[in-house]
Amino acid sequence: MAKKTAKTNAARILDREKIDYEPLQYSTDDGKIDGVSVAAKIGAPVETVYKTLVAAGSSKNHYVFLVPVAEELDLKLAAKACGEKKIEMVPVKEILPLTGYVRGGCSPFGMKKPFRTFVAEQASQLNEIIVSAGKVGAQLKLAPEDLLKATQGEFAELTAKP
Repeated sequence: MAKKTAKTNAARILDREKIDYEPLQYSTDDGKIDGVSVAAKIGAPVETVYKTLVAAGSSKNHYVFLVPVAEELDLKLAAKACGEKKIEMVPVKEILPLTGYVRGGCSPFGMKKPFRTFVAEQASQLNEIIVSAGKVGAQLKLAPEDLLKATQGEFAELTAKP
């Protein structure tokens, strides 16, 4: 009999919002929890797997950015998207106290408090997007529009064009 996995807060929030999603699990035994490795482990195209990044603006406001795991957040574009002069990534040691999540398991849903959320515009071309379920080893697959609905997010240009 398959082991039933415990629901994360992120999944409970989607249930409450009546948003369809598919929970995905992966093994962390090898220690590889970077996004590209996670995409391979769950058998998903790398361009559909998004990482959740937390940054602070010069105004001291915090923001959440979701970008494809194989790409980098362009800080200038991120600052422009949220109307800040400058954006800096939040240091890893501040992620847990700020969001309630650990690095590698930071979900865009269910942070300690809601932050303005921006999703890389290329997600608007996808049928499904995969994001962290709020713990290392768990992901959630859902429609990009549902991600925006659940986070009150918006699409923005966040990655530099190659």
